[in-house]
Amino acid sequence: MAESMIPLSVAVLTVSDTRTEETDRSGQALVQRLEAAGHRLADKRIVPDDVYQIRARVSAWIADPEIQVVLTTGGTGFTGRDSTPEAVSVLLDKRIEGFGELFRQLSWQEIGSSTVQSRCLGGLANATVLFCLPGSTGACRTAWDGILAEQLDSRHKPCNFANLVIPERGQHD
Repeated sequence: MAESMIPLSVAVLTVSDTRTEETDRSGQALVQRLEAAGHRLADKRIVPDDVYQIRARVSAWIADPEIQVVLTTGGTGFTGRDSTPEAVSVLLDKRIEGFGELFRQLSWQEIGSSTVQSRCLGGLANATVLFCLPGSTGACRTAWDGILAEQLDSRHKPCNFANLVIPERGQHD
């Protein structure tokens, strides 16, 4: 009998000084994809590109035992107030070094050398997996379709991040 996918509880944070729920296409794209994959949206927020507001929201989600995945979109570039990596990296227990590398490899095929400016990152904190994605809708699609859809699916072999955050699996520390 085929193994069934175990839905995860996912929070989505859009980091932007200008977007609203009506104009947040990147956050909406992530919500649509995670729900289409069978996961549950636990919470969705928009915060300004401010290190302390980002850190406060992500910290609250990391501390919430009901939330297993945090996806952020925005604030990962080099311009102006981009500060998501600085806000989130200090919260991580472990970094997923290959996430940013793989994302940039996939993104290279779409935007060429501009991908070098992406400071997206992934990590694990308090049995919660976190992924900080660029703010463009295309980048969110690239990350979800090329990496996250499989890595958040408990059936993906030989390994996935879902099994690290599912308590009954007992594989997280």
